[in-house]
Amino acid sequence: MSMTLTKLPTWHEGETFIQEKLGVKERMASVGQRVIRDFMPDQHRDFYTQLPFIVLGSVDRAGDAWATFVEGEPGFMSSPSPVVLDIASHRDPSDPASEGLADGLPIGLLGIEMHTRRRNRMNGFVSTIDGGFRVDVDQSFGNCPRYIQLRDFAFERQPGAPFQGEVEELAGLDDQARAIIQEADAFFVASYVDREDRRQVDVSHRGGNAGFVRIGDDGVLTIPDFDGNLFFATLGNILLNGKAGLLFVDFNSGDMLQMTGTAEVIFDSPEIAAFQGAERFWTFKPTRIVRRRNALALRWVFQKDGWSPSSLMTGSWSQAADRIRAAELATSWRPMTVTAIVDESSTIKSFHLLPGDGAGLLPHVAGQHLPIRINLPGDDKAVIRTYTLSVAPSDGIYRISVKRDGRVSQFLHDRIAVGDVFEVRAPAGDFSIDARSTRPAVLLAGGVGITPLLAMLRHIVYEGLRKQRVRPVTLFYAARSKADRPFDKEIADLIGATKGGVRLVRVLSDTTDAKEGRGYDAAGRIDMAMLTRFLPFNDYDFYLCGPAQFTQELYDGLRAFNIADDRIQAEAFGPSSLIRTGLAAPAMISPAAQPSDKPVPVIFTISLKEARWTLGSGTLLEFAEARGLEPEFSCREGNCGTCRTKLEKGAVAYVKQPTAKIGADEVLLCCAVPAEQEGGLQLAV
Repeated sequence: MSMTLTKLPTWHEGETFIQEKLGVKERMASVGQRVIRDFMPDQHRDFYTQLPFIVLGSVDRAGDAWATFVEGEPGFMSSPSPVVLDIASHRDPSDPASEGLADGLPIGLLGIEMHTRRRNRMNGFVSTIDGGFRVDVDQSFGNCPRYIQLRDFAFERQPGAPFQGEVEELAGLDDQARAIIQEADAFFVASYVDREDRRQVDVSHRGGNAGFVRIGDDGVLTIPDFDGNLFFATLGNILLNGKAGLLFVDFNSGDMLQMTGTAEVIFDSPEIAAFQGAERFWTFKPTRIVRRRNALALRWVFQKDGWSPSSLMTGSWSQAADRIRAAELATSWRPMTVTAIVDESSTIKSFHLLPGDGAGLLPHVAGQHLPIRINLPGDDKAVIRTYTLSVAPSDGIYRISVKRDGRVSQFLHDRIAVGDVFEVRAPAGDFSIDARSTRPAVLLAGGVGITPLLAMLRHIVYEGLRKQRVRPVTLFYAARSKADRPFDKEIADLIGATKGGVRLVRVLSDTTDAKEGRGYDAAGRIDMAMLTRFLPFNDYDFYLCGPAQFTQELYDGLRAFNIADDRIQAEAFGPSSLIRTGLAAPAMISPAAQPSDKPVPVIFTISLKEARWTLGSGTLLEFAEARGLEPEFSCREGNCGTCRTKLEKGAVAYVKQPTAKIGADEVLLCCAVPAEQEGGLQLAV
């Protein structure tokens, strides 16, 4: 190559824009200096020589990007020096990407082994040599193997012969073109950017579950962008020039569908949150479409168990649509069908639930609870209870794990069967964990208090495996006896998946029929002495859940060790709320309003009833019940949010500070009373 290249910053403005948006710009600056090279390491040079094809990206005279395959018997590529790759293949005039292979033009290359998931990328400048063309390296770097499905290759015929078939120019996506896109679990994308003294072309692989590319009615393709290596070469290029070239390959027939067009990155959309695993979207509108049937000599066969684990952790467009429909029903009671019942221990059963109304599941936050409404025999009206969800949002089901304790839980244990239906409302609650944090987390579970912490653990493991960085966790799990302890295998499997990222300390108060080291790790109860015995000195976030006394004692013990109040998240079972001793956190409800010491007229606008509240009337929930009304409730402590009601006029004060979040125009009836005010109160009851 005769041209001398100036040394450019590793990342261009489009790439750094997205990196900065995610808060990783500084980290990626140092990463880029280590992994982006102006030469090929020997490992890459050897890798290219063993490939039967290479993916190539180029740009034609009109400035349109194209992606294609160049194939040959292994050994058709060679690297005489670390800055040169020779390719023994001739330009194919039937290929729209060939126009961008003229001498001196920039191209991008992707070497990928679909039977091993190895891949490396390179961009440089092309020149003609005897028997083919040469690429002089501009940038060379490795690529992660995620989202690549395993496929074995074989040649259907001798590679290298000129294409003799028809080159079909499509005015739009016909049924066959749509089918190859809608069935695809992989495609390839070329993009480029013009920098100071040169153009840099990139070509990359995109993978996911089959059907992860959506075709709109207008022919626009929408592609979810999953967690990756944070380079953002493709999306950064698209941000700067809005162009891309896509290649879909039918791995069974050798057909190639090549498209060039305009592209756009989408950072904000309700669908992004609804599409499991999506970090953002990008769209592609084809302006020219070329199909060449049987263009490739290669064929690929999907390996047994060939799905990439990363692909399987992502969602689908149908699931995203279901979730959006479910969001529209968030304030409604919905029928849920019991699809499975599992005995988790001698006292705890899990009930698996899926929607019975055709809409999807509303994603929950790990740690939240699920309000259920159920009719008990002999009762005139349904009762409402809240049970913690013991699964992660990524699990695709609701699962409540219920201890046999009380009328409703006994009814669930004894009378509910697979196929039965009861009503639920949207998950609620603020007990949650940030799976992306790097600070080690300590989960402290007492008895059935494991349920929200198990959901958190499942969420941490899922997100950690998806993003290849598991938040460090130590789980202390106390139970009365081994027979009373649920989820042993499930927790063991989660720990095994993290390969050391999660540590478990099992605590039994009754060690009968259990061996230390196998059935338990410590005898007694979780207290500060036990924590200091098993926890090395570090900076932790603590998450507590269990009976009220268990939670309060651990909270008080941690505070006595000078653990900051905001580092301790807790949820107690039963009627008592945690008494915090730290600096007052910002109140969920403004404490400025004072309870009225005078009678206040109250209008219940839905039931069209009017009454006068006085000092002896109790809370607004008790006041409404005394007037024959039946507002929904569960905990009566301000924790679950079930009695959340629209405040249409007036002001309230809280006789007990609630923990459930509510809107500015809402009130929790169970712990509110009318405030001092002129005029009366109007509630949507």
